[in-house]
Amino acid sequence: MSVYKPFTTSDIILSLFEVNKSFTFNGVTAVTSSGIDRFIGKNIPFNSEGLWVSGSNPTGDIFIQDQFLVYRSIKELYYSNFIGNDDGAPVGLAVFETDGTITGPGYTPNSYNYLSSTLLANRYFPTGSNEIIGVFSIPSNLFGENVKLNSCTLTTPTSTISDDGNGNMLNNDTLKKVGDIIYEHGIIVLTSDGAPALSDPGYGFVNYGSAVYGDDDADWINVFMTEANITCSFESTITLYESQYKCTIRENEYNFSQNPTIISSSSNSGVVSDFATGSYFSPYTTTVGLYNNDKQLLAVGKLAQPLPLSSVTDTNIIINLDL
Repeated sequence: MSVYKPFTTSDIILSLFEVNKSFTFNGVTAVTSSGIDRFIGKNIPFNSEGLWVSGSNPTGDIFIQDQFLVYRSIKELYYSNFIGNDDGAPVGLAVFETDGTITGPGYTPNSYNYLSSTLLANRYFPTGSNEIIGVFSIPSNLFGENVKLNSCTLTTPTSTISDDGNGNMLNNDTLKKVGDIIYEHGIIVLTSDGAPALSDPGYGFVNYGSAVYGDDDADWINVFMTEANITCSFESTITLYESQYKCTIRENEYNFSQNPTIISSSSNSGVVSDFATGSYFSPYTTTVGLYNNDKQLLAVGKLAQPLPLSSVTDTNIIINLDL
């Protein structure tokens, strides 16, 4: 009998599971050394001549970007559907009536803003002249496929903010929303200080109207963007694909040892030792090799201890490969 035996489709099972790894970086040196960058985005108005000079307002701890470009990029990617209302709620979209007329507001964007859940989102974004935002950018080689929900925390000596698992960054002291996190991009955006409103709407987050937030927003965001004593912690997410191979040895298969020590006297004699010629002899399995169609060895599985092969029943060996 050949030493090679092919698998059937029922012998192979492919499954996947998610794994996570925790990261904590203390201090700006550890944060930047890991590749995490901080940017300030600013809504800089054009000068009197309508000109804008690229690079004139640099920002970034590692890679230098322009504050205005950071502001516009974040606005377009993550907030374009939400800037039509003062409270950060999604803008109303146009309604096409059966009679052919179109009703609804004139400003009806329909961009993909990378929402983190199916819950109704509120994403406030400051649009006033010279208003700023703060951006943390975590590299993909750290967060993997996405930042794990409920795992991200930013801490300074005066404030701590964390994500709530729904894409919102909350102030740990007031539980008010201060920004958003885009899990699949590793992007944290700070848009306000989360100060309580004069008349709290009652559902846990503040009313993002312009009357609610004052000039201290910029100071609060700047602390997170410039503080040297800052801690960033989160968990990464990676999906592993596990292949399971069931190696079935029938009772009449592999009943002869492949161990060269079974040959008596000389390895070239071809004479099997007496103990292996009786009907009672049963070899042991210690290693299983996986080969491709060209008989090339791809993987080797070692058993924890030698396994005797039965002459009266099948023996199944399960091999798991994590890729």
